[in-house]
Amino acid sequence: MNKITLKIVQGGLSPEEFSFSERSTCVIGRALDCNITLPDDQAHSTISRYHCLLDINPPEICIRDFGSLNGTTVNGKKIGQRDISTDPGKAKHMIYPEFDLKDNDCFQLGDSIFQVNILASNEDTGSKETSEKSLMSALDKKTASLQKSVSDDPLDKINSLLEKADDNESDLVSIKGYHIIKELGKGSMGAVYLAKKTNISERIGAQTQIAMKVMLPKVETDPKSHRQFVRETKNTKLLDHKNIVKVHDIGYYDDAFFFTTDYCESGTVSQLITQQGGKLSLHLALKILMQILDGLEFAHTVKIPDIVLADGKTSSATGLVHRDLKPGNILLTKVSGVLQVKIADFGLAKAFDVAGLSGRTATGISAGTPFFMPRQQVINFKFSKPEVDVWAAAATFFKMATGRYPRQYTRASDPWLTTLKTPVTPIRKYDASIPEALARVIDQALSEQPELFYKSAADFKTALSKVV
Repeated sequence: MNKITLKIVQGGLSPEEFSFSERSTCVIGRALDCNITLPDDQAHSTISRYHCLLDINPPEICIRDFGSLNGTTVNGKKIGQRDISTDPGKAKHMIYPEFDLKDNDCFQLGDSIFQVNILASNEDTGSKETSEKSLMSALDKKTASLQKSVSDDPLDKINSLLEKADDNESDLVSIKGYHIIKELGKGSMGAVYLAKKTNISERIGAQTQIAMKVMLPKVETDPKSHRQFVRETKNTKLLDHKNIVKVHDIGYYDDAFFFTTDYCESGTVSQLITQQGGKLSLHLALKILMQILDGLEFAHTVKIPDIVLADGKTSSATGLVHRDLKPGNILLTKVSGVLQVKIADFGLAKAFDVAGLSGRTATGISAGTPFFMPRQQVINFKFSKPEVDVWAAAATFFKMATGRYPRQYTRASDPWLTTLKTPVTPIRKYDASIPEALARVIDQALSEQPELFYKSAADFKTALSKVV
């Protein structure tokens, strides 16, 4: 198991070590809700309330100062320090670079010094052939690097998989007979395409049209990562609900993960907002929100069967949490002429994180922004309780009804720091026509202090039903 430990070598903090074995963020500063809270004393008087952020995906870790007056000292050098002539108000609109940390690096905040210890696991697959395969893999990678520009293109990759499927590759039987019609969307890790079955008789019960997603890991993969990913994603097949995109097949082949799901012909809520001139009618926004909550309620309470973990232990659980709910992954379709909402990508973000396939950064430009995240999730990125999704659903409604994000972001600002320090704007400030009773429920759903208000989608739905 990859593991990162921060050891306190000076400063007398308790505990003396902080360990991270999975994807997370860690905010350090003098505020009481930081992951690591520094003393409010003379020795740390130069430290900001939210001073810096650690972006952690073992075995990788980076640090970013939030533009403090005194900066953060890494291996004896200051990073992120704003110019003394720049006032704090302007500094919060500046974006500061991340700095990669390595094993035995040290960083200092006030009188406290942290040493970074990185344990990178080279766990094999339990096979005697592992070392030989590793040697062959190293040689193969030299050849593969020459073809990188081709193999890293999602369309080239999916077309290659479909060709192999038609040549009767056993691992690709689930996508045999499909061909790509068009691209539906593209992100930092892959793309999704509309695919059509050329000969429906080849597979009884197959969909004539499906959405086919291909995801290319940001890091090199190994059998252990594949197993972890499969364990996480197979539970998504349990989400059989009208307001959740149905996953039909999940596979891995030729350094790519692929998924086939229901095709939703009406696009995403994000696209609908754009088509409607920047925001939706209150009636339509509420209709979409209620269906989102129906889907969340099912996903958060579904029974997960026992699974065997990597260490051989058995685990069972209740419910799956999305962690990345936003207008872009809420899809729309029509059933008998009636609009139906379907939540997409349930569990995929977490699955890639758990398997260590998503690359380092949760906070970098390619990873998106926390526009639909509560501040609790920024402080602790692995925070994965149902209320995170409920908050995101309320934030999505805010965007649909007003055309604005719940917080006031600017292009020049660091969105992660904005989320930490900027309170949510009351929804009627942007649209006074929204009924006061409804506005109170939405504002409550987006409240974060001292904790997230609605703990379940059912609670939020109940509150909404009383005012609409």
